[in-house]
Amino acid sequence: MASLTCKSIAHIHNDFSGKFGIPRQSGLAAVESVIVFEPEYRNPDALRGLEQYSHLWLLWQFSENVRTTAQDSGGWNPTVRPPKLGGNTRMGVFATRSPYRPNPIGLSSVELVRIDRDTPQGDVIVVRGADLMNGTPIFDIKPYLPYTDAHPEARHGFALTETPLTVNCAPDLLCRMPVSKQAGLLSALAQDPRPAYQNDPERVYAMPFGGYTVSFTVEGDVLTVREIQNGE
Repeated sequence: MASLTCKSIAHIHNDFSGKFGIPRQSGLAAVESVIVFEPEYRNPDALRGLEQYSHLWLLWQFSENVRTTAQDSGGWNPTVRPPKLGGNTRMGVFATRSPYRPNPIGLSSVELVRIDRDTPQGDVIVVRGADLMNGTPIFDIKPYLPYTDAHPEARHGFALTETPLTVNCAPDLLCRMPVSKQAGLLSALAQDPRPAYQNDPERVYAMPFGGYTVSFTVEGDVLTVREIQNGE
């Protein structure tokens, strides 16, 4: 059996400092991220022509995925329990986007915002809509091609489209966070960070975001921010 050793070419930097609250798919929350290349890949020629595209594919590693003993020894589980189905129904791992895979590789489509040239870390890429945790290693970057990558008629299986929540956040709470982070936070909260099987309107959830801890409750289709504290 052939094997391949992948080297991370870059890492992503954003406000998702913990796994809880990261959107379940890319493109759902308008949070900006910065892709910083490893020193050996900081060659501006590698980005030549990238500005011509509006979206990119990112191939990355589930680096924070907790591996089971069986997986650590080279085994894998053919079925997983997607949160989308309440965490109780098992589906084939290849019918899901679960991080528990034979190879912990993720794939995300993101919007290219801009390329910042000549920063202290070389040329960096600013993207919007990534569903990656801060510090996630990236294996490859490819342009998104709408004429071949988009299939509007495709079936979505059990991954039905969700309606975003209405987010209520008092101005005196929201102003505790820098203006540059506010829109991204509200966008991420609207995607309902809770596990699908939790629906207690009295439960208070805490989500880390950009150096802050955001506490909230959800009742019906309304999420209410209860507290925003500096420091996670």
